[in-house]
Amino acid sequence: MSEKLNGKVALVTGASRGIGAAIALRLAGDGADVAITYQSNEEAARETAERIAKDTGRRAVAIQADAADAEAVTASVDRAVRELGRLDILVNNAGVNDMNLPNIADISVETVDWILDVNTRGSILAARAAAKHLPEGGRIINIGSCLGEHVPAAGFATYAASKAAITGLTKGLSRDLGPRGITVNEVAPGSTDTDMNPEDGPASQYQKSLSPFDRFAKPEEIAAAVAYLASPEAGFTTGTRIGVDGGVNA
Repeated sequence: MSEKLNGKVALVTGASRGIGAAIALRLAGDGADVAITYQSNEEAARETAERIAKDTGRRAVAIQADAADAEAVTASVDRAVRELGRLDILVNNAGVNDMNLPNIADISVETVDWILDVNTRGSILAARAAAKHLPEGGRIINIGSCLGEHVPAAGFATYAASKAAITGLTKGLSRDLGPRGITVNEVAPGSTDTDMNPEDGPASQYQKSLSPFDRFAKPEEIAAAVAYLASPEAGFTTGTRIGVDGGVNA
C-alpha cells in the first residue's frame, strides 16, 4: 500500500479478472479510487470491486460495457466520472484473443472485425472519451502485446495487427495530449498466467520456451509497470512502450 495516487481516479477497462483485475487492485493499493468495466462476467467484476474496497479501502465501481460498442465505451467513461467525481488515469486493458485462430486464408470477416473492434477501436474510443475529462497530469496507459512487435508463429496475424496499432495509437496520442500535460504510454506483456491463457494450458510449453526465464508473467508484474506509468515519477515519460515479456523480444 502506498499513497502515490491519493486523490486520483482510475478507469481500467476489461478488469473483471486477469491482468485487468491485477491492475485495478494495484492502482487502488497506490491510493486511487477505481472504476472497472466488464463485458459479461458481472459476478467476477463485482467480486473484484468488492476486493478493492475490502483490501484497500478505496471506492470501486463495476460498469458493464462491451469494448466493441462505441456508445457503451463512451457511456462507461462518463459514468466513471459521474460516480467517482473525476478521471485521472485511463488504462485501456480490454482485449480479446483466441489461441486457436486459423491462418489468415481461413479467418472469417466476423472474427477480424471482433478482434479489431475490441483491441484497437475500443481503445481509440475510450481515449477519445477520456480526453474530455483528463486534467493536466492525466495518464493514458494502453495494454499492447509482445506480438505487436514480433510474431514467432502462424495464426496471429490479425491479433498482432490489432496490437501493433496500439503502439501507433500510443505515439499519436502522446502528441495530441502532450501539450495538455497528459502522458500516454504502452505496456506490452508477454504470455501471462490468466484464465484466458493459463501457464498450464496446452500451448504453454512453447510459449515458455520463447523466454529465457522459461515461465509466464504473473498479472501483478504487468500491473507493476502500469503503476509506474500512472505515478508522479513518470511525468516526463510519454509515447513509450515498456515490454514486460520476459525477454521474448530481446
